[in-house]
This record gives sequence, C-alpha cells and structure tokens, in this order.
Amino acid sequence: MVRAYVLISATAGKALEVATKLHGQQGIVNADAITGEYDVIAQVESGDIAGIGKLIVEKIQAAEGVFKTITCLVIK
Repeated sequence: MVRAYVLISATAGKALEVATKLHGQQGIVNADAITGEYDVIAQVESGDIAGIGKLIVEKIQAAEGVFKTITCLVIK
C-alpha cells in the first residue's frame, strides 16, 4: 500500500468546503482544513504510485475550490 499526504491550496473562502467534500471518498483516508501556507491536508492511499496519481487528478484536483496541490509520498 502506497500512502501520501497532499497539501492543497484552495480558492479564497473554500478550505472548509474542500476538506468536507474530500473527506470519506474512496482512497482519501482523511482531509482536514489547516492553518499556514496550505489550506487543506489530505492523507491518501492506493495500491501503487500510479493509483495515487490517478486519485489526485480525478478526485482532488477536480474538486471545486482546489487551486493547487503538492504531493508528498510516504517513504516509511
């Protein structure tokens, strides 16, 4: 199982909406609105790296209110 954290920049005023929309979708373990440089952090998992990429493109980047993402793969 491959895991990653996705740092998400949301459009103004949309952080809580984005976190709520993502939380509970298949492959998305958790999604929280946070403070700091990024607005939302999501923990995701899939069977392989290609699956992580597909999840990010199809579910996270396609979500309304998502402006930009940074993906951090878990190495341990």
